[in-house]
Amino acid sequence: MKTTVYSAKNIVTMNAQKPDASHVAVRDGRILAVGSSDEVATWGPYELDEQFADKVLFPGLVEGHAHTMEGTLWRYVYCGYFDRMDPSGTTHRGNTSIDAVLEALKAAEAKMDDPDSPLTGWQLDPIYLDNKPVTRAQLDNVSATRPIGVLNASGHILYANSKALELASLLKKGVNHPGIPLGADGLPTGELKGPDAMAPVSVHVGMSGSIADVDERGLRDFARLCVRTGVTTVTDLAAKLDPDSVDMMLRVTGEPSFPACVVPLRFFLGLSPKELVPEVARLKKLSTDRLSLGRIKLVADGSIQGYSARLRWPGYHNGAPNGLWYVTPEQMLELYELALEAGLQIHTHTNGDQATQLAIEKLELALRKHPSNDHRFVLQHCQLADRAQFTRMAALGMSVNLFANHQFYWGDEHYTLTVGPDRALRMNAARTALDCGVPLAVHSDAPITPLGPFFTAWCAVNRLTRSGRVQGEHEKITVDEALWAITMGAAHSLHMDGLVGSIEVGKRADFAVLESDPRAANPEEIKDVEIWGTVQGGRVFAAADV
Repeated sequence: MKTTVYSAKNIVTMNAQKPDASHVAVRDGRILAVGSSDEVATWGPYELDEQFADKVLFPGLVEGHAHTMEGTLWRYVYCGYFDRMDPSGTTHRGNTSIDAVLEALKAAEAKMDDPDSPLTGWQLDPIYLDNKPVTRAQLDNVSATRPIGVLNASGHILYANSKALELASLLKKGVNHPGIPLGADGLPTGELKGPDAMAPVSVHVGMSGSIADVDERGLRDFARLCVRTGVTTVTDLAAKLDPDSVDMMLRVTGEPSFPACVVPLRFFLGLSPKELVPEVARLKKLSTDRLSLGRIKLVADGSIQGYSARLRWPGYHNGAPNGLWYVTPEQMLELYELALEAGLQIHTHTNGDQATQLAIEKLELALRKHPSNDHRFVLQHCQLADRAQFTRMAALGMSVNLFANHQFYWGDEHYTLTVGPDRALRMNAARTALDCGVPLAVHSDAPITPLGPFFTAWCAVNRLTRSGRVQGEHEKITVDEALWAITMGAAHSLHMDGLVGSIEVGKRADFAVLESDPRAANPEEIKDVEIWGTVQGGRVFAAADV
């Protein structure tokens, strides 16, 4: 058995027993030893690799809430507000007005040869553009004959032109659906909120199947982003996981050159709770070293900035009607009970505090029927939770994965528009979660915001909005706490803390290769730590080569 010993300027282990080291020994893709050159040499003959002698080895970063569909989305028209890097490393300029978005779509449409093929855009967020939804009339000005669909940055809303609505049999009066607003003419405006409203149109605008699913090329492209951002374990938090998709993921992640472990969660959609739980238990048995299956994703509500999240009194600050429920209380309780009985983990999306309250109450009931000492049910996003709710989460053994990036990208809008000054200060309350004893991870929700755990850590530490204001000084966490949240905290949320998240004997040889030690950076500089690449399962991947 070959043993390779890597030397480094420093090795940050995230293991309190030995927080720093100079050498790490790797055998069969696992960590054999960590320490000094003399200490690792006690395991016998080895090959010394000094390519990282001037680098810092850090535990491979764990992104506990992302969607691999971003790899596919980059083949569509980028309609986002912010400049953004694609998998090849190219930066795309943001569109800072609705006119700029429409011009980008027109430019793409002019290059299309097939007059019937759909035009697809992504990452549009009207909250930055006068806070007005995009209408089918505006998209009709791009093309009235070609189906057009543009995905909202939240992923919870789709904007469609008349042709797309027509193909979905929705361009008619009398449509009665809470997620399909109607205009003065009695016809849908083109805004479609929630999966039920989006699904009939998505298949006609280039998003075949589930919008959240990734294709083969997209999965490889997303993995390139992982290498560029130091991520070695990444979730796909709303996958349909039909047989063809699972076969594709098994094949692609099994390729020798695939640089990450993907953790896809089966979305609660299309199956009843009684059908879903045995299906996920079956999938779990198919897991490999680079595809970890067997978890469930439940979505309770929508997006706060999309006004589809469920808020407790007093509701939205600007008077918008309360959002949408994506699940009934009865379905949630049944799914929780069956999953606990089967020993399966559920991650529940709750943005609004009313949705969080429902999840807490239903899990409490489910645990009375099926007690569990280590279920680690996770609330994902959980953006508006207050101290009382975090206290109950701790008592129930729940974990939380907070959307720290939200404070930067939408913090100003939450303060002025969606929830108002008081509640905006407590959004993504990482300090309160830790103080209440709730295990914490933080995330990007890529593609909703760009993949990049060090930027996410920076958001949790500094709580700066894009205008430069500190929003919620009392909810800041320390650099060490934030670095734990993007390594061991995220690993814990996936029940993978015995495998990844730190550089310890027996764990997978997953490292982020850095140019400097993030612990030595000033708090405002964490996001700027340079990443050389990754080591995943003992295999080396340079960002410059992907």
